[in-house]
Amino acid sequence: MLLCPVRGCHLGLIREKRRLLCPRGHSFDVARSGYINLLQPQERRSKKPGDTTAAMAARRRLHDRGVTEPLLHAIAESMAASPADSVVDAGCGDGFYLGSLARLSGFDAHGVDISTPAVDAAARRYPECEWIVANADRFLPYSDGSFSIVLSITARMNPGEFRRVLRAGGRLIVGLPAPDDLVELRGAGRDRVARTVETFAPGFTLVDRRRVTTLADLDAAAVHDVLLSIYRPMRTHPAEAMRVTFSLDLLLFRSA
Repeated sequence: MLLCPVRGCHLGLIREKRRLLCPRGHSFDVARSGYINLLQPQERRSKKPGDTTAAMAARRRLHDRGVTEPLLHAIAESMAASPADSVVDAGCGDGFYLGSLARLSGFDAHGVDISTPAVDAAARRYPECEWIVANADRFLPYSDGSFSIVLSITARMNPGEFRRVLRAGGRLIVGLPAPDDLVELRGAGRDRVARTVETFAPGFTLVDRRRVTTLADLDAAAVHDVLLSIYRPMRTHPAEAMRVTFSLDLLLFRSA
């Protein structure tokens, strides 16, 4: 399913031991941890695009504490995935949601993110999934109709590419930070649902929407991790123990 990311090429890639080749001779190595880096130099906005190592580690500690477990289960219910499904997570980060869901449901899992450290961490923790470094904002390096489900959880969205790689009647699950998400640390946010539905209207039909909210009593170290992991926090250090709201708007679409 993988396509060559070189501009003007996009031919199918063939695996040969520890590298992938396209018919035009473009070659991509498989990293020691198992991920494949298909990110082209012109697609980088910085020398180290994506999440910082500190932000990624902080987010992982929060996941490991079980803080996001209710969100994970709500996403699983919205997906209703089975072992017959093939799923791509566009903007997968360190792979927590995709890797955890794949272990729960047994589907064929593929994660894409622009951050090499995040994808490397995902490959080490969830070796049963395929992990790709690429800029999903520009191009998802998969052939048309490769997936039955596309997952996008608090990530940037690419409606055209999501529609292209989805099979007819495929499902798209979008997770948006709800207005009260982390309200204690960054203030009330915007309701993004209406605008997102409008953005996807040309190629998708909204099937279901729900809001899942959980409260977590965090010690100072965990609050510090939240502050490290989010953009533009309303308050800065020092962190202190508090109850924090985690909230997602989950949208389920069907491709037209």
